[in-house]
Amino acid sequence: MKYFRMEEFKCPCCGESKMEDEFLERLDAARSYTNVPFVINSGYRCKAHNDSVGSKESSGHRKGCAVDIAYDSQNMGEILAALLYYDFTRIGIGKNFIHVDSKPGIYYWRY
Repeated sequence: MKYFRMEEFKCPCCGESKMEDEFLERLDAARSYTNVPFVINSGYRCKAHNDSVGSKESSGHRKGCAVDIAYDSQNMGEILAALLYYDFTRIGIGKNFIHVDSKPGIYYWRY
């Protein structure tokens, strides 16, 4: 990866990082599309951490195919454009983060 270090994706609870290679390659390509840094708030989550944040067992974070990217009003559009350009079709927008995953299907939502 050119724009990320594996440490960015580690579970804060246990330090594990079981991210899918294909997902990381696409994320890195999306990052290359823009000059905006992708600051990863959440990557891989072990079961204990996933439970502690109230997420579902089926979360892409558990499968290593999801991240939450921090954004502000100046860079949200650029991040979204890059994710869409690289065919990410599951995107959720929170107050200060964008969730993106590569689970099957097309689904866009707001938290």
